[in-house]
Amino acid sequence: MSLSVQPIQWTTDYKDPNYDGILLVTQNINSLPKELEGLKDPLQDYGAVDSGLGEEVVVLKVPNLPGNRLVFAPTGPVNRDYDDVRRFSDAAGNGIKRAIKAGIQRPLLVCPPHSSYERSTLVAALGALQVLYMPLELREVKPSPHKVAVLGVWVKEKTQGEQITELASALESGRFVYRDIGGSDPERMAAPRVAEYIKELFKNSPVQVKVVSDLSTLEKEYPCLAAVNRCANTIPRHQARVIHLEYCGEGPIQQTLMVVGKGITYDTGGADIKAGGVMAGMHRDKCGSAAVAGFFQILAKLKPKHLKAVGAMAMVRNSVGSDCYVADELIVSRAGRRVRVGNTDAEGRMVMVDLLCEMKEKAVNEVSPHLFTIATLTGHAIRAMGPNYSIIMDNGAAHRSDNALQWQKAGEVLGDLFEVSTIRREDYDFHKGKSEYEDILQSNNLPSSATPRGHQTPAAFLIMASGLDKHGVDSDRPLPYSHIDIAGSSGPFPGVPTGAPLLAMATKYILQP
Repeated sequence: MSLSVQPIQWTTDYKDPNYDGILLVTQNINSLPKELEGLKDPLQDYGAVDSGLGEEVVVLKVPNLPGNRLVFAPTGPVNRDYDDVRRFSDAAGNGIKRAIKAGIQRPLLVCPPHSSYERSTLVAALGALQVLYMPLELREVKPSPHKVAVLGVWVKEKTQGEQITELASALESGRFVYRDIGGSDPERMAAPRVAEYIKELFKNSPVQVKVVSDLSTLEKEYPCLAAVNRCANTIPRHQARVIHLEYCGEGPIQQTLMVVGKGITYDTGGADIKAGGVMAGMHRDKCGSAAVAGFFQILAKLKPKHLKAVGAMAMVRNSVGSDCYVADELIVSRAGRRVRVGNTDAEGRMVMVDLLCEMKEKAVNEVSPHLFTIATLTGHAIRAMGPNYSIIMDNGAAHRSDNALQWQKAGEVLGDLFEVSTIRREDYDFHKGKSEYEDILQSNNLPSSATPRGHQTPAAFLIMASGLDKHGVDSDRPLPYSHIDIAGSSGPFPGVPTGAPLLAMATKYILQP
């Protein structure tokens, strides 16, 4: 399967005639390295008549440069308490938009390395690539799958160029898959079509794929997921799929990642329907599974050694109709826990919990396992941390190794930022059964954004209903587990998904293991 990822090349000559315009991303033109001295004079001349130079993107006509065009996209200050590496990706994104508007089709990105940000050039390239992504639905009808012919990256030396282009292409291919799955509409990426996409994507790759579609198997193995699927199952094109992925790197395995993704292809809310105009955008509720697929795509490209990864994508539509599951139902999870449904709009935890239980069962036989759930799970995550940040929270075993703090630090490298939350005893108490009928209450009947600790309590539910509470720090076999809520970081709607938390995951487990 050809992903049509934006072609990217490197060059050590900023006057390379292969390009038709330069995009300069830097904080200060006066600090350009000697190799780029030729870019200073035209910008200084421009600055003599425009004191706003450095505040917004500008386009200059400069003879003897590729295409006689220079686009300057300043980062602004990058050294204040609240600055981070996103200054470079933001500037590159704004710059490439202006370059396209100027008619540049072969832009050369020039972003000299910054002393405080080791990977600033790579981050700038990723910022440009985010803008250059063309949605799947458009690629299928347009004559060209690319917005520009090629993206060039200036580097000082060949080794640097090869490394940046390899990493940028691999990371972007993962984000590309994420955007295709997470951003495409609920029919184009209904569960059966996601399964087709995944099988084609990983054909002849190091990633093994297994798709579960049989209803009786889903009901037996994943009863909570099957309850959510019950209404959608009456429509063949909306029927659920569980997609299992596995990657095993060369050499002795030193760590095993076991990742479950929420893949709600469309969330009506079910019987507790999303009313009042808040249903629009709910095709993005599959970005957790999109992240799982995107991470495996990066693994397939970079092929890290000594790492094993096991993934599960819970692709289900939360439909509303005469056969939809409803509040008050009692459902016995794979772990044998009696779950009382409190709100059908808390379907994300339902479709993941049995898959997490299955991962738990496998984990006891794996080398150094760490379990994860990734989901656009709660509106509370956005209310608590804002629209641009992923949230990670560890169970006791993961907390012992400071896992969440490691993820937060890894996210700072490429600008895929995290906030850290904690699962507290109140979160477990919240989900304890309220009567002798049930062991666990799935949810209250309020939106998460109106519920105290609304993004933390679902992690406790996932631990309890999957049986992971039997593998806490007080057990003979503690299993590290982390829940990641990407409701805020997965991207705006309308807009293009971001790919969060792929860059942080790749940094932690591949770029700096």
